[in-house]
Amino acid sequence: MFLKIHRSPGSADVIAICDAELLNTTITHGDLKVQVHDSFYGTRRVNTDDVREALKKGDSINLMGERTVAIAVELGLIERKDCIMIGHVPHVQIYSL
Repeated sequence: MFLKIHRSPGSADVIAICDAELLNTTITHGDLKVQVHDSFYGTRRVNTDDVREALKKGDSINLMGERTVAIAVELGLIERKDCIMIGHVPHVQIYSL
């Protein structure tokens, strides 16, 4: 998995995580095309424990892929039904208010 934390002074950090095989690919669903680019999801490869720690601290989270979503479900942050499917790839955004 790849992880990037986008830091914004004065606002919540955005945590972006995607499954490794999705990085720098384009996912399509009908006319919709989503680029899973390293400029957003980063180039730092992380393990499951790193993902769990990041998700526990996140107020704004963007997840793309089966494994990343499964960890969020396991932690009780979301339910699988909260995801949208882009093609066969689950995607979810989580915001803490």
